Amino acid sequence: MVDTLSVEARSALMSRIRNRDTKPEMAVRKLLHGMGYRYRLHRSDLPGTPDLVFPGRSSVIFVHGCFWHLHDGCKHARMPKSRVAYWVPKLKGNRTRDRRNERALRTRGWRVMVIWECQVADLDRIERRARRFLGAPCSEAGAPRPLRAGSSRPAPGVSRAATE
Repeated sequence: MVDTLSVEARSALMSRIRNRDTKPEMAVRKLLHGMGYRYRLHRSDLPGTPDLVFPGRSSVIFVHGCFWHLHDGCKHARMPKSRVAYWVPKLKGNRTRDRRNERALRTRGWRVMVIWECQVADLDRIERRARRFLGAPCSEAGAPRPLRAGSSRPAPGVSRAATE
């Protein structure tokens, strides 16, 4: 099958594909933050630059796109019909690299969880998986944070009324 777009149009389209702050990643981040978890983003010093890093829990979460990372059995992970000689090694290489990065992280003592783009439709399931994977959050979401040490003022983001 021949590509229906010109080289310039295809290049413009592909250049807009992001590798961070994608809609699925933002949905997972919003969910986990609302659950009370705090994390670091895209730590480039770790293999694979995980999307979410929980240093105190030695845990990382990747939010993978089903197409780009060849999610087994997913309808979004179908192989393109055009330029097969390009896409097959590219996508299989992504999967191989993902497995290598996960192995390297585990060797360094990190726990790894992968959330697939198609799974983001069921946030309740992701919430249950995240609680099992990460354990209890440090504090329950919505609970007032403690006062600053040596101060009568609440920590940033907490109203005075919430601490009285």
